Amino acid sequence: MDTEQKRKRKRVLTKHFHISSRTIFLCFSFIIFLIFLSNYHGFFTHKPSTLSLLYSSASNSVLDPLQPSTPTATVSFTLQHQILFPNHYLIFITKKNQSHQSLECVYYTLQTNGSTKPVLDVHVEPVQSMDFYDESRSIARCPFTETNFSTSGGVKVVDLRRSGEMGRRSFGVLKNQKPQSWDRVAYEAILDGDTVVVFVKGLNLRPHKISDPTNFRCHFGLRSFHKDGAGAAFLLSTKAVSVAQEIVRCVLPQSIRNKPDKAFGVRVTVSNLSGNSRHQVRTLLPSVARIGSGSVHRKKNSEKYELCVCTMVWNQASAIREWVMYHSWLGVERWFIYDNNSDDDIEKVINDLDFEGYNVSRKVWPWIKTQEAGFSHCALTARDECKWVGFFDVDEFFYFPNEFRHNHLAKSDSNSISSSVVPGENSLRSMVANFSSSTSIAEIRTACHSFGPSGLNSHPKKGVTIGYTCRLQSAERHKSIVRPDLLDDSLLNVVHHFQLKDGFDYYNMPEGSAIVNHYKYQVWESFKQKFFRRVATYVVDWQEDQNKGSKDRAPGLGTEAIEPVNWRLRFCEVWDTGLKDYLLSYFADPMTGLLPWEKSLL
Repeated sequence: MDTEQKRKRKRVLTKHFHISSRTIFLCFSFIIFLIFLSNYHGFFTHKPSTLSLLYSSASNSVLDPLQPSTPTATVSFTLQHQILFPNHYLIFITKKNQSHQSLECVYYTLQTNGSTKPVLDVHVEPVQSMDFYDESRSIARCPFTETNFSTSGGVKVVDLRRSGEMGRRSFGVLKNQKPQSWDRVAYEAILDGDTVVVFVKGLNLRPHKISDPTNFRCHFGLRSFHKDGAGAAFLLSTKAVSVAQEIVRCVLPQSIRNKPDKAFGVRVTVSNLSGNSRHQVRTLLPSVARIGSGSVHRKKNSEKYELCVCTMVWNQASAIREWVMYHSWLGVERWFIYDNNSDDDIEKVINDLDFEGYNVSRKVWPWIKTQEAGFSHCALTARDECKWVGFFDVDEFFYFPNEFRHNHLAKSDSNSISSSVVPGENSLRSMVANFSSSTSIAEIRTACHSFGPSGLNSHPKKGVTIGYTCRLQSAERHKSIVRPDLLDDSLLNVVHHFQLKDGFDYYNMPEGSAIVNHYKYQVWESFKQKFFRRVATYVVDWQEDQNKGSKDRAPGLGTEAIEPVNWRLRFCEVWDTGLKDYLLSYFADPMTGLLPWEKSLL
């Protein structure tokens, strides 16, 4: 009996001990869970080096040798994401100051033909180019290869390694880092007050219309402990307040609003509901978008610039000096150049201009066919620095016919004007300043005159303003200068103009007062390069039978990059030498005849 009682007592004690341990564990877990969900007490206070789900960390080492004995150099960067574009890979790595000459692209193809034992094919190509993307990431561009894409079947991935290294990573690891298609991905995020603006491909919303935000949400959080891809964890969620085209604006979680300076590196994506009302499915989009430190606490000048300019370029290094120097004389004080994958050393030209005092900055913008989204991003970026922001291209030049012609004639008829004085200086800045105090005008629109090749067969050495002098008679389209603080929250734009806040309107400048000389149809070689990249549906090859009716293709050109008959004589209805005559009279060096942008190249 004593023995039986001892057994029962032992079982009871064991049971109590077991319940007590589990209770302690559950209580401890619950406390951790409450801390984890807290929106107010330091959820974003950890530094990036700590183990936090809300901060970016490396996904995997770029070089993880298949054989431990393989000699490899120490790799000081890691691969984060890959985007698959129509003609190249875009790879994010967590490293700055990395030269593209020191890296190479490694293509892996796993062949699985029937019952044959799988074979791993490896092909190597040089990296096309690299750029600093933000404060903590660089991007590398890898080309498509015939070997990589001519093989049918199999699993294909791309990796980076240092030039000359022989090691390779486990294909099992690489398969988890397959490229994300550009057709469907969140790619940029920027804070704006108590909201976040997320730029997204693949929403398929109505073009040029504001959409209903009800079914959209934003999700915050960087990664799970083991992966940074499709299975990444997004821990906080908020509702969307506006949606248009590629832009979703959501309210911020309270924790980020409390400590916005800790938001750097926070990963953001977007979800939307689809399906019928009885069975709706919320779909989370893949994301490479992270909030950069440049989007929080941007330094504000004590006094804003009166006039700034945003533009997006691809391979315009040869044209940008004339454009910047001329418009700086007209009064532009700050330049935001969005570089869309140029490979013509434009970075050096921009750095030289900035060194010369033109206040020019370059923003790496690798996202193809996103000019409208890029302009929306720039409007936010420039808002704290600029009262007015102009959006126009490097082949578009503001011209003031009445003022320039009047002053030019006055100089011809009188010797009272000093040769050192150039009438018309700061004309563009003065034009917008006249509207700065307006309580109703938030956008100034200026019509464009489209110039043709003007009989030339080669690019004019003195610049487009001097070489192209024959145009179409009627003006077409317009370019806008806007008040960035008075744009609609959706940031909707159609390149030529923006959606404005309720209660504000635009003003059309009379053609006699201001016009934009658009040197649109240049000599064939220049035109072909430009419009190769501007087709509305991005195509790698001109001969692809896509979007024949687009206004971005030359009239009658079709889909072949073949010079039309008499191209140099087309689009010529009116000879217009007004801007050319003015510049040669006031800007050309009297001894050499050189213009300022020509002298800069000597």
